[in-house]
This record gives sequence, C-alpha cells and structure tokens, in this order.
Amino acid sequence: MTRQAPFYKTKTLAQMSEAEWESLCDGCGQCCTVSLIDEDDPDGEVLRTCIGCELLDLQTVRCTDYASRHERVPSCVKLTPGNVAALSWMPQTCAYRLIAEGKPLFDWHPLVSGRADSVVEAGVSVKGSLVSERDVDEEDFEDYVRG
Repeated sequence: MTRQAPFYKTKTLAQMSEAEWESLCDGCGQCCTVSLIDEDDPDGEVLRTCIGCELLDLQTVRCTDYASRHERVPSCVKLTPGNVAALSWMPQTCAYRLIAEGKPLFDWHPLVSGRADSVVEAGVSVKGSLVSERDVDEEDFEDYVRG
C-alpha cells in the first residue's frame, strides 16, 4: 500500500481547500505582533516588536475574534495565495511563505510533528514573550522593538 503525500507537499496555496489553508498556520503568533516600518531606512526595514495585537490572547497565542479580525483591526492583513509571496514582513518560518517559495515545512510544524506544542518547544512561538497592544501607548511602540 502506497502512502499519499501530504497536501502541503503536492498542492499550491491556490489549490488548497479552506481547511487545508487554515491548517498551515502553526500558531506561532509572530504575524500577530505589532511591526513598525523604519522610515529612515531606504528599504523600509520591518521592525518587530514584542507587542501582541489587541485581539491576541497572550496565553493561547490565538486570535480572540478570528472571524471579525479584519473589521476590528483594519491593519490586520488577510493572507491569500495571491499576496503571501509579496509580504516581506512574514516570518521566515511561516508555512504560507515557505510553500509560496517552494520550500518544505520545518520538522516542528504541527502538520509534520503531529503536535501543536512542537512550535513552542522549538522556540518559534511568541507565547510568553509579549505584552498586549492594549497596555502600551502607541507613542511608546518604538521602545518595544526586539533587538
């Protein structure tokens, strides 16, 4: 009996079902952190902060209103097969980015490891390292840029 290759190895992002697409998210929370653009940098360097989006549950590292996140947080970017490759701020470890670039998922990704906690164990998750956007004045965001 031949085992079928996992969908993420055989399909493009555009070919995936909604359930397959959603399962690509490893739950690291990195894309749910506030990022700033360095206006002094000619390339517009993205500066990551240790501030989590106002909708991010800092304990579970999951969105508390996933269905309405784009309405409640206008700066929340909806990932699509058409825009993933152009989003340079996406983490290098992001499954959407990796597949768009034709790269394999990391061994710690839950679709590979079979365990959701492998993301935290691998040190990829932002769990336990953030403060909430609700607790920081916007003029102080620069003070929270990760070194």
